Amino acid sequence: MLLKPYQKNDVLLNDIKTSETGNGFKIWWLAQSGFLIKWQGKFLLFDPYLSDSLSVKYASTDKPHTRMSELAIDPAKLDMIDIVTSSHNHTDHLDGETLIPLLSVNSDIKFIIPEANRGFVCERVKCANDFPIGLSNGESVEVEGFKIYGVPAAHNKIERDENGKLKFMGFVAEFGGYKVYHSGDTLWYDGIVETLKPFQVDVAFLPINGNKPERRVAGNLSYQEAVQLAKKINAKLTIPHHYNLFDFNTEDPHNFIQEADREGVVYKVLEIGEGILIG
Repeated sequence: MLLKPYQKNDVLLNDIKTSETGNGFKIWWLAQSGFLIKWQGKFLLFDPYLSDSLSVKYASTDKPHTRMSELAIDPAKLDMIDIVTSSHNHTDHLDGETLIPLLSVNSDIKFIIPEANRGFVCERVKCANDFPIGLSNGESVEVEGFKIYGVPAAHNKIERDENGKLKFMGFVAEFGGYKVYHSGDTLWYDGIVETLKPFQVDVAFLPINGNKPERRVAGNLSYQEAVQLAKKINAKLTIPHHYNLFDFNTEDPHNFIQEADREGVVYKVLEIGEGILIG
């Protein structure tokens, strides 16, 4: 029995389109590492994976990607997106079956990626080579009132291309006096606290599924590490991600809840399709 979203399809779409944010902003979790932000009528979509492409690809292999939860929404229905990101080239963060229809229904969308991945990205999503906006560590771009900063991610290590550009990244989005950190996929690395703490983030989206070699995939922060990172960077609110999608690569969010409670970290665990108003 697949886990059912908090809301999905047209109900979710109506919530997205009609929600009033006032002087704040609203966040929806769309599964895995996909988060949608609405602020002043503008929409920023981090790393969406809204298809079954990986389950189909690995169905007859020794590493099946068995889905745990229902799809929240058809990406072709998200026709209001101003900015979309891909933090790295793994399919659950750069999915052609999600991004191609998404780009097709948003003619003015801006697509932010690691500069090092430009060629691979454009081939996968069938776009012109000059279409994406490429960032690396310490670089930023302003789009539709959002300032997006590139920060390193280690998945499982920090990797750069021949020009020193990062292949795996996180992003900090600054808008309306708020700052939100999207980790991408990352382990703890030397300097991560020093990189993130100066941003004084209001919301941190952190993975909790951990790093287990027997899974034979690159790993992430454990739930304990996510709590410690949130605490050390003084995140005002932490929202966990990267669980409840594939049964071989997940974590029980209740473990995160218990750890966050012990450490006094403020958090919100969202159900897929659920939104939260900030501010």
